[in-house]
Amino acid sequence: MRRGELMLIVVCLSSAVAMNAQNVKNAFSPKIHGTIRGKYEYQPDDHAGRFEVRNAQVSIEDTITHYVGYKAEIDLSDEGKIKMLDAYSELMPFDKFSFRIGQMRVPFTIDAHRSPAVRYFANRSFIAKQVADIRDVGGCLEYKLDAGFPIILECGMFNGSGLTNQKDYWTSNVNFSSKAQFFFPKGFNLTLSVQKVKPEDYIIMMYDVGAFFQSKRWHVECEYLRKHYEDNAFKSVNALDAFVNYDIPLKAKMFRKISPLCRYDYMSDQSDGKKYLNHLTNPAGSLIVNDYKRQRLTSGITLSLCAPFVADIRINYEKYFYEHAAYALPSEKDKIVFELMTRF
Repeated sequence: MRRGELMLIVVCLSSAVAMNAQNVKNAFSPKIHGTIRGKYEYQPDDHAGRFEVRNAQVSIEDTITHYVGYKAEIDLSDEGKIKMLDAYSELMPFDKFSFRIGQMRVPFTIDAHRSPAVRYFANRSFIAKQVADIRDVGGCLEYKLDAGFPIILECGMFNGSGLTNQKDYWTSNVNFSSKAQFFFPKGFNLTLSVQKVKPEDYIIMMYDVGAFFQSKRWHVECEYLRKHYEDNAFKSVNALDAFVNYDIPLKAKMFRKISPLCRYDYMSDQSDGKKYLNHLTNPAGSLIVNDYKRQRLTSGITLSLCAPFVADIRINYEKYFYEHAAYALPSEKDKIVFELMTRF
């Protein structure tokens, strides 16, 4: 599908939904949001840089009645590709309980679940990008309760087919993901989650524990993920993400605040769960390293031009550490990043 045709479909869909909402009793106007992230990256070791439109997301969501809602989100430039992100209907038969069916991000981890607008750094952590970046088609239950502090429980079952392989995909194996978030008093949060996936022959279990502290100026967060392969087909993967962000209010005409921040993240050798023979996928092969062990230090500042996470300038420097320099992928090297993110 051409990009122009897709844009026409998005516009027509928005118009149709808006017109229909006016004819449904108790309906609200559709909420249309978007996120644009343009950035420039320079890699000193290569003496080379690039401009990139990292995201150009548009979403439509609404509650049609008190019991039914929906969301449709598309990214017109996810690293240069057009991708459907969220496309689900939501049923809310009881207070604090909902059921979603369709395409969505699975309920797993803290950082991987953040949308581009509310990420603290220009580039995602290893947990959010390399290890636990999963969207799938399925059904998900969510229940909110009050135990003296808010608790959100989520559990879902998913095809495991990914976003583009649905039509003729039939399976007796169902992936699952569950997540529990505890919002303790005074800004403390604890998030526990578990997920099962099966890319091919081997079941992969992932376990994640994360916590953060949020105050008026501070955000301190740490998250650990362990990825285990069935029958010890590959060595278990360990991943860590820890960062701190401090907000300094400004009275400047253009900027509302400036936020120094720093992050450390780590990932051990990882396999995608598929068998390879002579570097080609082959059922007779075995699991290999697709993503090599590395560490990274990221430091920088975020300048907020209005409300935080609405219009931000992110300036980051990333320092990578590999056991062997040859393991570094073309875009996974030391770099300086300048990003302008706007959300509407």
